[in-house]
Amino acid sequence: MRRQETDPVGGRRPEAAFEDTQAMMAAQAGGRTAAQPGQPTQAGQPTQMGPAAQAGQATQVGMGGVAGTGGRRRARGGRGAGGPGGRADFAEQGLKGQEGPGGHGPGGPGDPGGPGDGDGEDRRRRGWKRFLPSWKIVVASFTVLAAGVFGMIAVAYANTPVPTNPQESVDDQGSVIYYSDKTVLARLGVKRSIVTIDKVPQQVKDAVIAAENRSFLEDNGIDFRGMARSLWSTVSGEQVQGASTITQQMARNYYDGLSQERSIQRKVKEIFVAIKLDKEMSKDQILERYLNTIYFGRGAHGIQAAAKAFFNKDVGELTPEMAAYLAGRIQNPDTFDRAEIAKNLAPTQERYAYVIDGMSKINPAKYGSLPTKSPTAPKRVAYRNKDYYKGINGYMITEVLAELKRRGINREDVERGGYKIYSTFDKKLMLAAKKAVEENTSDLSKEIHTGLAAIDPRNGRIIAFYGGPSFAKREWNDAFMSEKQAASAFKPYVLAAWLEAGNSLNSYLLGKGPITAPGTNPIKNSHDIPGGSVNVVKATAESINTAFVQMGEEVGLDKVIAIAAGAGINEQRLREAEKDHAFALTIGSGAVTPVQQAGGYSIFANAGKHYENHVVIKVVNRDKATVLKENDQPNQVISADSAADAIVALQQVVKDPRGTGRAAALYDRPVAGKTGTNDLNKEAWFVGFTPQLSTAVGMYRQDKKSNAEIPLGDTIQGATYPTRVWHAFMQEAMKGKEVIQFPPAANVGTDKNLAPKPEPSPTPTETYNPDDNGDNGMPDDNGVTNPPPGDQCLPGDISCDPQPDDDGSGGTERSLDGAGNGDGLDSGAAPGAAVMPDPKPTGQHP
Repeated sequence: MRRQETDPVGGRRPEAAFEDTQAMMAAQAGGRTAAQPGQPTQAGQPTQMGPAAQAGQATQVGMGGVAGTGGRRRARGGRGAGGPGGRADFAEQGLKGQEGPGGHGPGGPGDPGGPGDGDGEDRRRRGWKRFLPSWKIVVASFTVLAAGVFGMIAVAYANTPVPTNPQESVDDQGSVIYYSDKTVLARLGVKRSIVTIDKVPQQVKDAVIAAENRSFLEDNGIDFRGMARSLWSTVSGEQVQGASTITQQMARNYYDGLSQERSIQRKVKEIFVAIKLDKEMSKDQILERYLNTIYFGRGAHGIQAAAKAFFNKDVGELTPEMAAYLAGRIQNPDTFDRAEIAKNLAPTQERYAYVIDGMSKINPAKYGSLPTKSPTAPKRVAYRNKDYYKGINGYMITEVLAELKRRGINREDVERGGYKIYSTFDKKLMLAAKKAVEENTSDLSKEIHTGLAAIDPRNGRIIAFYGGPSFAKREWNDAFMSEKQAASAFKPYVLAAWLEAGNSLNSYLLGKGPITAPGTNPIKNSHDIPGGSVNVVKATAESINTAFVQMGEEVGLDKVIAIAAGAGINEQRLREAEKDHAFALTIGSGAVTPVQQAGGYSIFANAGKHYENHVVIKVVNRDKATVLKENDQPNQVISADSAADAIVALQQVVKDPRGTGRAAALYDRPVAGKTGTNDLNKEAWFVGFTPQLSTAVGMYRQDKKSNAEIPLGDTIQGATYPTRVWHAFMQEAMKGKEVIQFPPAANVGTDKNLAPKPEPSPTPTETYNPDDNGDNGMPDDNGVTNPPPGDQCLPGDISCDPQPDDDGSGGTERSLDGAGNGDGLDSGAAPGAAVMPDPKPTGQHP
């Protein structure tokens, strides 16, 4: 048997291909001219001719022997085996023989059915690769899957109808705010002034396209590149166009059936609708509906309303710069409104720059110079609603919107949602508050500001307030926003903590100063009590500082803060005052607003319960469903007994001949309350209540040039102007109301004498002289006492309450900063208090 040669390990010899080719050529030649046995071939190897060769069949000679005819088997390596009947074929880059029976035979390397190597593909797929599917299977699976997905999309697209019905409120989605008697306070939401597309100048169209959908004129209603850019902006933080095209936005805002919810189903439906609308409508038709429905801010829906709201012009008068500014606002109008109200113009300026850059790229010949010629957005008109924000109405509307926003309904929802909003405001009493303030302060400097708030203690409704003379001229709302030191008007919360701790009104306290408490400079009184001791009732009526500092030390500041915070006072401000002034908190170093004080005193008028202060009773949507209700669950801050006993002491402020609030008395009903005046007369208060109404009046002065807070002047203390304003308002507010008496004294608690109880005397040993302030003077920072001439009450007495003169006009009442230096507010603001903006007209919401 002939020896079969195999290729060398690692591959064929370099000359093998050449030799096989030569052998093949020789064999073909031999087919035409029979070779003689033993005749050498061109390769120099002996050749033997089989019978098949003699019959004229061509042979190919391999290096390993002669191939003959016979059965055909595929052999790897390109050479046939040396047996009779074998045949070799030349294929591709190698010689692949096919063996007959004379080859390796069954099971050999060339037999695909035997245990040999098999074909080339099987030899390559070894190890983990044998588990991978064939590429043919992958392609086939992907094709079937894609066909299924596209089929489903096609079915969904075919079943999505083209919308035909506009939204019911597409041209009027305004809301109405009502007074408490259900008369109209304001209508919010602009009725669009529809304009046809031929009335819209080209620069407006170009600006909107540049801002919202730069492929609008070419796309088919959707923009996949825009979707990708939107995704990138989310990742990178860049400001680019949104994913929704103008066609999609128009469909969503104009037609019924496309909600504003965020869901994949809604987005897919929106895409289908946009594609269909793009086929049925011209670009001008789409743009016209878009421009008449889109929201721009300031309550302006549609381009014509926006042109009026921001520039007081018709749409046809808009310049390219104005158009660019308005187009930029479409992206997030509510956010831009809030920023501009806060005097932050950066967001709208950034958006304006983006739009003019896009315009210059869309039409360089027409707008190429815009970025350099007009880099700053054009000036806008001040935001004023001529119909509903004039006078004091703007203050009410602003507070309603602010509360709705806190409870999840923002301004855009109000202006587009068609709500009926029922406020707590009494129209008659709002006018009464304005009249009471302005008539009783008309002789004062215009730098002096007054805030008034009146709250029904039985439900927490703010029924009236005075925040300023005119919203259009001065948007700052003193009733809600001006945080000032409470001075002696804070003492009732200390009294409540004292009673809640189980101590009685009959307890005796220190009536003579000074007193030193931990972390606090010595505190004095405006006048000392003869004998040096005073009970709680008299201490309250005459506002004795030393007594209230002792009460605060005894119960602890945490208890005082807990009660005040439970009554609606800002706890953060209280903690700041505690940190900065320690026990001076007990005599009013914390900052409060008139609304907080009116609500705070409601715990006394309403048996210890406090309702959250609020201005909205309920909100009803267009389907007549109530979507927002008032909170009718009170917080029991102190016991009813503690509240009743506190009223006994607070009534003496008004009833006692030496009480500081005698001018607040109403002739036909009981009144309780407390005065307060801060250091150097920088703030003055009167807070008082009847069983049906709790009202706070606070005053302060702000320099027009510097905005710094400055003294009110010697004629303004808690017992003078604030008390007069309070009396004038309450007299009108209680007119015709049922006369309800306060509950009787509970007389609970045990006597806790922190000062010796004076011995009874059959005859007076000393009479009180209002001109004698006892130990006048207050140590300055160097410990030297320098009482100012002619001043009954020195800086350093927080709540140095006035003592009534014979005519009842009152004396002086002051307070310090709590650190004992007697002049804590020279910087112009109470610690932690909000600083009011420039009182000049701003035309912007606060």
